[in-house]
Amino acid sequence: MPAPNTDLFGHVAPTAKSTHNTPLAQVDDAAKPLADRLRPKSVDEVVGQDHLLGPDGAISRLIARGFLPSLILWGPPGVGKTTIARLLAEAAGYAFQQISAVFSGVADLKKAFEQAQQRHQMGQRTVLFVDEIHRFNRAQQDSFLPFVEAGVVTLIGATTENPSFELNGALLSRCQVFVLKRLDDAALDQIIAKAEDHMGRKLPLQPEAYDTLKLLSDGDGRYILSLIEALDHMGFETPLSSEALLAQLQKRRPNHDKDREGHYNLISALHKSVRGSDPDAALYWLARMLNGGDDPLFIARRLIRMASEDIGNADPMSLLMCQAARDTYEVLGSPEGELALAQAVVHMASAPKSNAVYTAFKAAQKLARETGHLDPPAVILNAPTKLMKDIGYGAGYIYDPDDPDGFSGQNYFPDGLARPKLYDPVGDGHEAKVKQRLEYWAQLRATKQKARGEG
Repeated sequence: MPAPNTDLFGHVAPTAKSTHNTPLAQVDDAAKPLADRLRPKSVDEVVGQDHLLGPDGAISRLIARGFLPSLILWGPPGVGKTTIARLLAEAAGYAFQQISAVFSGVADLKKAFEQAQQRHQMGQRTVLFVDEIHRFNRAQQDSFLPFVEAGVVTLIGATTENPSFELNGALLSRCQVFVLKRLDDAALDQIIAKAEDHMGRKLPLQPEAYDTLKLLSDGDGRYILSLIEALDHMGFETPLSSEALLAQLQKRRPNHDKDREGHYNLISALHKSVRGSDPDAALYWLARMLNGGDDPLFIARRLIRMASEDIGNADPMSLLMCQAARDTYEVLGSPEGELALAQAVVHMASAPKSNAVYTAFKAAQKLARETGHLDPPAVILNAPTKLMKDIGYGAGYIYDPDDPDGFSGQNYFPDGLARPKLYDPVGDGHEAKVKQRLEYWAQLRATKQKARGEG
């Protein structure tokens, strides 16, 4: 890291001018929230993001070469996005201008660009930090492009949402995306130690309660400092156990949303747990979705999909159970009906797996697109009129139930199309018997077609 009084580029670092003034700047330090008082003063103090800010970190490598690009900081709440942006601007000697997409509109953007343009003309570069940048609509996001391209602003956007879904492709192509991690236990331990040092006393917690405190924070540094501050002001004299701590501090809402990436991450986790035959994990993700407020009928529909895609004919009962679980929930509602969903989840996670039908249908769709111009063979066409009989419709058709083997082995594909192998059942569960039966029929088909002089 740079020597004192030098920036991250190795130059003497002027004090960055911040155009983001708040009333808190004039308030006595003791009156500020603990999270604000302990905000890192240098990049070295940022915890939990060594993959970006450590000696070999991606951002460190860029700025060590004298380059501060426009970038997007993507990560969960309370991991240091705003702090990192401010420290990078300060280290580079750039003016720091902050706006929030939640409270800003076109007029605010225009004013910010005008101020940055004025600084640019005087030789001062600007970091324009946009918090919650995904809140800006497409047109507002496009307004950044000419100023970023001209170097008037170095854009640093912060978002908790997947940039691939929420930001314009044109804007993303001009920014590097860096992913910030949820703070792990080691990082949270550093924050706790820093808070205790700042307060000059240990928290009133038994050793195991520290782990509970970290679990409550869910990797959010700002939130754990809020919990610490609340706990400190409660004035406990006897160290609290984990149970007592949970009774005193408000439980954080589940980390989940019902229409953004978190929603799809959880349904993906549920789906893959079922596919991976792990009923315990599947139940956990089901509970996470229900606790997060997901629509149980949405979950039921996805379970039906899993039954067809990943289990198929290895256990045909799975599809019936998922349909029954959906119907049960519609009758009982929550919370009673949720048990039926759990029953279906456990059944499917414990069932043999086969995607043979799914794979076969995909192959059939591809073949149908390629050969959709071919007619069915005349032998299997109905002939309700004399003319149709005269031209050969249905001629030579064998009614399978009348065949001594109950199987005629006729060709049902278009004439001239080599017989494809689409459905290949696995040798597990119900499909083991299906596989055996199809192999027998394949041998019988070849024998009968040879005897008829076909093929």
